[in-house]
Amino acid sequence: MPIDTQSTGFAQAIARVNEIRQTVSGATAAPLTGEFAGALTSAMAPAATAAGAGGTTTTASPFVSASLGTTPGLAGVSAVGGGGRGQRIAALATAELGVAEEPAGSNDGARIAQYRTATAGSGVGPWCAYFTSWVAAQAGVPVGPDGSGLGYVPTVKQWAQDTGRYIPAGSAPPQVGDLVVFDRGGDGVLDHIGIVTGVRPDGGIATVEGNSSDKVSARSYGPGGFAGLVRLVPPGS
Repeated sequence: MPIDTQSTGFAQAIARVNEIRQTVSGATAAPLTGEFAGALTSAMAPAATAAGAGGTTTTASPFVSASLGTTPGLAGVSAVGGGGRGQRIAALATAELGVAEEPAGSNDGARIAQYRTATAGSGVGPWCAYFTSWVAAQAGVPVGPDGSGLGYVPTVKQWAQDTGRYIPAGSAPPQVGDLVVFDRGGDGVLDHIGIVTGVRPDGGIATVEGNSSDKVSARSYGPGGFAGLVRLVPPGS
């Protein structure tokens, strides 16, 4: 179900995001160092999973990550973890909520064309990975070899595995600013990607995703509702 960009409070949420962006944009993002893999490994303690928790997907509140605190309309979700850079990734993604294809179903539009600029060799087509590549680049943590961006979800996973950033679902708690990957077809091939903007105590997440109902949309999932995570920043950075 797509987010209603005209719902009560949406404008306030976006206004708050703009305040956050002003606050965090003054800080220069520190480059990743060779210690990244070590920091990630130390964070990968087994996560507790709530009994009976499933992967049911629901429509998330447009306030997810906008407040960077308790999220109205999505009980128990808070934008914690990931440190300043993780919060910046979430804020940048949330600021794009409601950007839609022009026309619907075209995989294109003026703003979507901007997302493609963050991925070398990109072209008009499914754009969820173009969106995450663009947000990551804007946040100063670009994905792909030499930061060239990636437009195909299985390739994002391979890059993450090769660089020590991939976390299979259940291996470690999610954190704000992670990329989250899905196998919606259930065939073992990853086919969608988004950005974690909030985390529940049970390991469920709130997300912002490009190419979701032909637009940038907010969603939420239970702790078993995704295939894995890509950690762009070390915990607490």
